[in-house]
Amino acid sequence: MSTAVVFIGPSIETAAAAYELDAEFVPPVKRGDIAELLARDEPPKAIGIVDGKFLQSLCISPKEVLEAIDAGVTVFGSSSMGALRAAECSPFGMVGVGKIYEEYFTGRIDADDEVAVIYDEVNLNALSEPMINYRFAIESGLTAGAFADDTGERFLRIGKELYFPQRNTRTVLMLLRGEVSSSEHARIERYFATSAPDTKRSDALLLLARMREYLHQVP
Repeated sequence: MSTAVVFIGPSIETAAAAYELDAEFVPPVKRGDIAELLARDEPPKAIGIVDGKFLQSLCISPKEVLEAIDAGVTVFGSSSMGALRAAECSPFGMVGVGKIYEEYFTGRIDADDEVAVIYDEVNLNALSEPMINYRFAIESGLTAGAFADDTGERFLRIGKELYFPQRNTRTVLMLLRGEVSSSEHARIERYFATSAPDTKRSDALLLLARMREYLHQVP
């Protein structure tokens, strides 16, 4: 049996994750998945939660995470559902990792729809964009001087007003076109095409690195 199991999906592709950590990678977590892992003859030493199901089935509950911790399993969370549950459960032993976790843990962000996306159930590719990625992308773009402050603010307002399954960069840019000059629109469009960071993916890579360090230390 695997010493580590990681729930991933649209935040990071399996090949990239497997390059970072020798683990069993499984689809986004749903209610009951943790209990199945704990019921194995040899439960994993560590569980990583990156992605989870929002609409398709019942979400994993904090209680399930705490049951794993009580059973002696170290649970890590980042990026998406993992960041949400880590913000709630880190006071009880869950290990939160990354910028998105920090936003939820500190209370600067508290809405679940900030990390929610829809994705292809077969290949797990994202079909929408998470609002939280937009926030970090705009912050990074403003720091780099890629576009004006007001342009970034309007981009975020439009993105937030969209229902999360309809939230994608193409739609936001289309709606932004009538609100800023053509030169400003070209600047922010170019930025998202070439330079915008993917914070969910970056946080997932951080989680895998933390799990790798942890597993090297345990017998």
